[in-house]
Amino acid sequence: MTDRKLQWYAVYTRPRNEKKVYELLTEKRVETFLPLVRRTRQWKDRKKKVDMPLFNSYLFVKIDYKDRFPVLQTHGVVKIITFNGVPAVVPEWQIESLRRMIAHPDRIQLENYMRPGEQVKVISGPFEGMQGTIKHLRGEDRLVISIDGILQSVSVDIDLADIKKL
Repeated sequence: MTDRKLQWYAVYTRPRNEKKVYELLTEKRVETFLPLVRRTRQWKDRKKKVDMPLFNSYLFVKIDYKDRFPVLQTHGVVKIITFNGVPAVVPEWQIESLRRMIAHPDRIQLENYMRPGEQVKVISGPFEGMQGTIKHLRGEDRLVISIDGILQSVSVDIDLADIKKL
């Protein structure tokens, strides 16, 4: 058996095609992660709670990069994110952090992407073990996780007693 190097990559999709691409990739047995958060959407005549992608037009696949062609040939996929021709690997810890954060949708919000600053580790609470950057915003402290592969950041509110500097 060949050595397969499975890593997470960010996939850019056509606008509003994230859920369909997720379904098609899952049918192809590609390990796929589409972070969804439940949001209230307002129409003229009603309000409804809807699962929305956390990052518009992005989802993540865990593949051996040399096996990327079935992903790229999937209807709705635009490209796998690269920087200067090099595929952008999303570290496993960032995917796991996203999974844990979306489990608490009432505490999550998107952030402007930040370059890594002072790094911290959460030592207790529901986000124990996660790493990120602390940001103080409107009287609350937030743990910011930056997903470098797609230049996006997401945060949750955090108690400063639950963190320590790295």
